[in-house]
Parts: sequence; structure tokens; C-alpha cells
Amino acid sequence: MTDPPVPIRARDVLWRFGPMVYLPTVLFALGEGAVIPLIPVIAAQLGADVAGAALVASALVVGQLAGNLPAGWAVARFGERITMGVAGGLAMVGVAGMIVAPMLGVFAASVLLIGLCAAAFGLARHSFMTTRVPLSFRSRGMSLLGGTFRLGMFVGPFVAAALLAIFGDEHAAIWFFGVCLAATVILVVFGPDPEQRFAAPPVEVSSEAEREREVRELEGEDTGEAITGSIRVPGRRESVFVVAWRYREVLSRLGVAAASLSAVRSARQVVLPLWGVSIGLDAQTIALVVGISGAIDFALFYASGQVMDRFGRLWAALPAMLLMSLGFLALSFTHELDSSAMWFAVFAAVLGVGNGLSSGILLTLGADVAPRTDPAPFLGSWRMFTDAGGAAAPLLVSGIAALSTLSVATGAVGVLGLLGAAAFVRWVPRFVPRSGRAG
Repeated sequence: MTDPPVPIRARDVLWRFGPMVYLPTVLFALGEGAVIPLIPVIAAQLGADVAGAALVASALVVGQLAGNLPAGWAVARFGERITMGVAGGLAMVGVAGMIVAPMLGVFAASVLLIGLCAAAFGLARHSFMTTRVPLSFRSRGMSLLGGTFRLGMFVGPFVAAALLAIFGDEHAAIWFFGVCLAATVILVVFGPDPEQRFAAPPVEVSSEAEREREVRELEGEDTGEAITGSIRVPGRRESVFVVAWRYREVLSRLGVAAASLSAVRSARQVVLPLWGVSIGLDAQTIALVVGISGAIDFALFYASGQVMDRFGRLWAALPAMLLMSLGFLALSFTHELDSSAMWFAVFAAVLGVGNGLSSGILLTLGADVAPRTDPAPFLGSWRMFTDAGGAAAPLLVSGIAALSTLSVATGAVGVLGLLGAAAFVRWVPRFVPRSGRAG
């Protein structure tokens, strides 16, 4: 296969893909980011207690986790554009349900529906970038895609705060999400079709022997070469479960390593606010520290892609995991110190740096090991693994903290991260071509 001309700068890719690929993603993430902080508040207004409000908020993650496999099937069957258009329309139904919900159950079901649609939207974009972006620019393209999600999640809460100040009603943020969804659907349905404009280059299988060798690699047999997961017999459309079984070696090893990274990322969002409360900081100070950490995270999202494309996937994944793991471990020993507030701010910044350097890694690794001709079914399973790691982390932190202390829970996250780093060292060179180095 011969790659198309390779853009060498971020602005080239933004110019090429931006209006049709990145802009709808920004709009979706911006609206979702505005609504997420207010879901527990509205749930409480509908009669939920603290535990119930937390359960309703988790419905978004549950929906996203459950939606990955159906989304993989839908993208493979109908294509990215139709899947995203339908998902955007269904998400608007969920937004309407959140606005008019007369009871808590309807509101929770609406949140769950939005999570399902978010899974379809994210997987469609992931699949498109997997097949259209040249290998030599893949990591930077994926980092930009991850950065668009981060931009929406970073700016969204500030938009929600401004809308609350103007209208004094939490539902204003939901209306804003609806407007973002409407604009997204218009762009996706009526704009130029990127699947047609940026056609994927053909994938050729040179011989029957080559085809058999690829199948042996996918099944995990040692052929003396890295498993690429790049060739599938054209013309055969297989279910997500068949594809998941075929790629069981990749998913159970590299997929688990990726899930550990997702878990450490998710734990950061839970541990930092709880840690600030536990050492006696006020809400304003906690928000400031967490906000600065998020700003550092967002500012570094493109650096990861540059490192991966130039040096290899492991050179970004390993430093990011080590920074976050050691940051959690070090933070766990500072709770009783007189300078605990200072160390809280320092390690929040360290975690922000590590999280920023990990931007696009999961998207890139998933693209690296997915079939070139029909990546969506595999990516559904891959994203289910990574989302499961992110969903399990808050439960892990809360469970260990309930049985022991928050310091022990924080240290456990650090240990999990170190195990994940070791897994990356072991499995990235095994499953990713040339250890992920492009070119």
C-alpha cells in the first residue's frame, strides 16, 4: 500500500479534515461537557439522594460502555456518516427527555441514551481516522482528535457556568447541548461526506501465503514478526463478536494495558477533588487547582502525537504512565504533612502533565492493531476495554477508601499505573509494528 501525500504540520491536517471531522467532534464534546457537571444537580432536584444522584451521573459512562459494540456493528454496516447522523438525532431525543423529564427514571434513561450516542459518535470518528490518516501522521491526527474532545470537556463547564449566571436555570446548559447537537447533525448530514472525499487507500493481499500468515498472526501464533492486525480478506463482513474472538490475544494483553491507562486517567478526576476535601481546602481552592491541572493537560495534548510519530508509541505511553503512577504514589504520602496543600497543587500539576502527554495514545494504539479494511468491529471491542477501565477506576477508589483510607486508595491507583506501564513495555513491541514508530 502506498500512503497518500503526508501532511507535515498540524495546520495542514486541520485545514484538510477540520470542517468535516474535527468541528462536529468539538461541538458534540462542548455540549456534553457543559451538561455533565449539572447532571447530579438536576437529579437531586428530581428527588435523588447523594447516592442516587451519583448513580444517575454514572449512567452516562454505563451508556458509553454498553454502546461500543453496537456502535462498531453500526459503523461497519452503515458507515460513519449515517451512524453519526442517527446518533446525533437520538442524542437530541435524550436532550429533550432531560429537559421535560417529570421523574428521575426518565431523566436517568435520557442520560443513558446520550451515553449510547456518545459511544457511536466517538467510534465513528475513530474508525474514520484509522482508515484515512497516513501512518506517518497517525499519532498526530489522533492526538488532534483527542484534543477536540478535551477542548469540549475543558470549555464546556465554563459555558455552563456562564449560562447559569445569565439564566439562573440548570436546564439552560441542556438547551445549549441541544443547539450543539443540531449544528453537529447539520454538519454531518448536509456537509460534504468525508468518507467520499477522503477515500481510504486500497489494501492489497499479495498472495495466499501472505493471507494465511496474517491470519496466524491475528490468532496469536508466533511467526517471528510483530502482529500488525492490518489485513482482512476483502468482501467478508464479520460480527463484532467474531472479530473480538479473533483478536482475543491483542485485547486480553495490549487491551488490558490500555484499560489500565484509562483507569489511571479516570482516577485523577475522582482523587483530586476528594483529596482537596480531605485535607480541608475550600471548594474555590480545589476548583482552582483542578482547573490548573486540566489546563496543563489540555495544553500538552498535541505533544504526545509528535513523540509517537517521531520515536514510537512506547516513548509516549511509558512516560505518561510513569508520571501519573509516581504522582499518585507520592501524593499518597503527603496527607498528614503540614505542607499538604502545597504538595496537592504540585502533584495535581504532575498528573496534568502525565495526562496531557497521554492524549491520543489509546486512539492510536487501537488504530495500529485494527484491520485496515474494516476497523469498526474491532474498535468497538477495543473501546469497550478502555471505557471499562475508566468506569472501574472510581469504583476502585471509593471501595478502597471505604475499607481503608483515601491515601491507600490513591497509592493503589499508583501501583495499578506501574503495572500498566510494565504491560505497555511488554506488549507494545509485540503487537504494534516496529514498536509503533511510523515511517
